[in-house]
Amino acid sequence: MTDKIKPNSYAALDAAHHFHPYSNAKRIENQGPMVIAKGKGIKVWDDQGNEYIEAMAGLWSVAVGFGEERLVEAAKKQLETLPYYHSFTHKSHPAVAQLSQKLTEIVGLNMTHAHYTNSGSEANDSAMKMIWYYNNALNRPEKKKIISRFKAYHGITIASGSLTGIPLMHNDFDLPIKQVLHTRCPHYWREGQEGETEEEFATRCAKELEDLIIKEGPETIAAFFGEPVMGAGGLIVPPKTYWKKIQEVCKKYDILIVADEVINGFGRTGKRFACELYGIEPDLIILSKQITSNYIPMGVVLMTDKIYEPIAENTVKNNLYGSGFTSAGHPVACAVALENIKILEEEGLMERVSSLEPAFQERLKNLEKKELVGEARGVGLMGAVELVKDKETFAPFDPIGSAGPVLAEVGHSEGIILRAIGDVLAVCPPLIIKENEIHELFDRFENTLDKGLQAVK
Repeated sequence: MTDKIKPNSYAALDAAHHFHPYSNAKRIENQGPMVIAKGKGIKVWDDQGNEYIEAMAGLWSVAVGFGEERLVEAAKKQLETLPYYHSFTHKSHPAVAQLSQKLTEIVGLNMTHAHYTNSGSEANDSAMKMIWYYNNALNRPEKKKIISRFKAYHGITIASGSLTGIPLMHNDFDLPIKQVLHTRCPHYWREGQEGETEEEFATRCAKELEDLIIKEGPETIAAFFGEPVMGAGGLIVPPKTYWKKIQEVCKKYDILIVADEVINGFGRTGKRFACELYGIEPDLIILSKQITSNYIPMGVVLMTDKIYEPIAENTVKNNLYGSGFTSAGHPVACAVALENIKILEEEGLMERVSSLEPAFQERLKNLEKKELVGEARGVGLMGAVELVKDKETFAPFDPIGSAGPVLAEVGHSEGIILRAIGDVLAVCPPLIIKENEIHELFDRFENTLDKGLQAVK
């Protein structure tokens, strides 16, 4: 009998667990830009008139679909009324106040205050600064290190790019910065040991986190950043009991929890926010993408009173809070976000994910029957397949990352836009998708895997 290569043997490819399939991805020769000219609903068209199902909602983000006139009108109305104003020097405007109230209402989880940015990257960057400011306010100058995870994605600024656990985002950028540490990626299929259950794997992940904290000194660790479901690192769904055990460790050592809901938020996982799904009790939440369906840039840091109050008191000492962005809380972005959330609520788009999830996840899981697929994984209306060269042994492609881009290009010929994350193909359609469209999406996905087989074998 042929011995299977255990998924955790990927670690042997890089003993430091810095492996990421982007790193050795082949370039597709003579590949020019695909120019997307228009979009409507779940579909887009290129400048040659070719139609595609946009199975990634752009980049995990166009919740209400393309061409939503209500968002266009909301932006137009705000542009005509107050096209721009800032939130500096005790000034504000109605749209940002209304949005802040709305966000604290629908998110819940004891979130009471909002700090605006222009992207998820900026929001995670700002959260790091806030945490440092917060600990200085509490006279804990040594408590500044941040723990993230290998294969996490939190952005690409110097700070958020350090939080990101993908070597491509570090190589030749002198990242990560010294205050950021990384712990194990909770991918059970890849990292689980022979005979280890999901719960046992989760226990091991939590133990490794605790060991890292003890090694560095608990008095130096400020926060743990995590996506409830990891997105751009390969769509990694946490194993059973993982978040419960991670939180127990963080609370034991007075370490803040930052939930990055940039991809997960606004219904994507079947709950309004993934923190509900996994029982996460965060101190800060990061939002972006689906907050405006990416019709216009916006990012937000939400926080509890526990975080806000020491920061506010320290700001009195400093006369002001010395961090903000000219366009943060932009009136037009706020107006679009408010209308986007209104559409999500009025059309029940966040709630209907749970009714569509069975059909979506069943079709996704059926892809494991394909010769190229080692694992199919997902939750709610997002998922991914991990491509393997040998289905019997789980052996990866050589070089790693060489198959995904080829399959994504085949997908274009089949009229579907997938996200190649090395040798992972991700799907995350607009929340407006209907059940018959889910089947159309996966029919095209299956054709892609069948026709792409010869191209990579």
